[in-house]
Amino acid sequence: MANKRDYYEVLGVEKSANQDEVKKSYRKLAKKFHPDMNQDNKSEAEEKFKEVSEAYEVLADPKKRQMYDQYGHSGLNGAFGGDGFQWNDFTHQADVSDIFGDFFGGSIFDSFFGGGRRRRSPTGPVHGNDLRYDIQITLKDAAKGIVQKIQVPHRKQCKECSGTGAKKGTSPITCQNCHGSGQVKNIQQRGYSQFISIGACGACRGAGQIIKNKCGVCGGQGSISKTSKIEVSIPAGADTGTRLRLRGEGDAGLRGGPSGDLFIVVHVKEDPIFRRRGSHLITEIDLDFVQAALGDEIMVTTIDGQASMKIPAGTQPGTLFRLRGKGMPSLQGRGNGDLHVQVNVVVPEKLSGEQKRILREFDEAGGGYKARASNKKKQKKRK
Repeated sequence: MANKRDYYEVLGVEKSANQDEVKKSYRKLAKKFHPDMNQDNKSEAEEKFKEVSEAYEVLADPKKRQMYDQYGHSGLNGAFGGDGFQWNDFTHQADVSDIFGDFFGGSIFDSFFGGGRRRRSPTGPVHGNDLRYDIQITLKDAAKGIVQKIQVPHRKQCKECSGTGAKKGTSPITCQNCHGSGQVKNIQQRGYSQFISIGACGACRGAGQIIKNKCGVCGGQGSISKTSKIEVSIPAGADTGTRLRLRGEGDAGLRGGPSGDLFIVVHVKEDPIFRRRGSHLITEIDLDFVQAALGDEIMVTTIDGQASMKIPAGTQPGTLFRLRGKGMPSLQGRGNGDLHVQVNVVVPEKLSGEQKRILREFDEAGGGYKARASNKKKQKKRK
């Protein structure tokens, strides 16, 4: 007893500390010294962890605390048996379960104190796996919506045995090794610590049941591989990343569990004419400089046909026009986006002699480009 540190000192609390303060301090120190949090110095951490747990066992119990306050360590003779504090003496497992549940999800508490949270039995109905199918469509398909037929390989419930895996007229029996739990527990004692591992039962492979007479169609699996033709309706306005859910078209469940779902993931191909920004579309058109200078009325290609658009006189390169409602439909049914048309003014690479003459006359009528360049130089010098 002489070598034992004062319990209040171990937990770092005053003698006047209330139960909440004691628990709060233990919570902090238990996390700090837990062996799984100190892999580099596990043995020393285990000793400190045991020390703070022993102190908490006494100070968290009003009767033991009163005895300790009056007589010190000697007043606790026999409280933990002849070998001193053991984990079997620890009576505050509910408190510690909450503490370690917050830190580690309960798994470390299970390994140290040999109890823990109840696990779901693996022997009940199991939901089938969800599946994913990626489908690619064009922008025009996305604009109007499309129905496509796809072939999906998945597992479907065996009709011969109705998913039980047993030969018709027979049923699976409960595994005697795990008594239907599908799990077996292995307990190891290492010093003061008790480690519990839970694994799948080897006799029934975790099913909890054994099929003596297997179905001749599915071989006892309860499901068979099948490729199904499924019709998929892709709504107007779908974009890359749009997900559609087809319930029950995934893999079959086990032991009467429901089938999983099939998720269709849409990918929209890049379009040679349009760029997409949500429900809006962007396209480009080429104008010659006469159209840009004098104005014109042209036909523009939209996602669903042709539309007329006026080009005002003096239109500059890069000007962006908007055609309302000529974009993509909204997936939420809120109408259509807009079509934005960007203007490119094209300069001819080759001119005939007559075209050059006319352009020179046009230039001279505006003062001539040489005169304009000279005026610009003069203005720079004045500045």
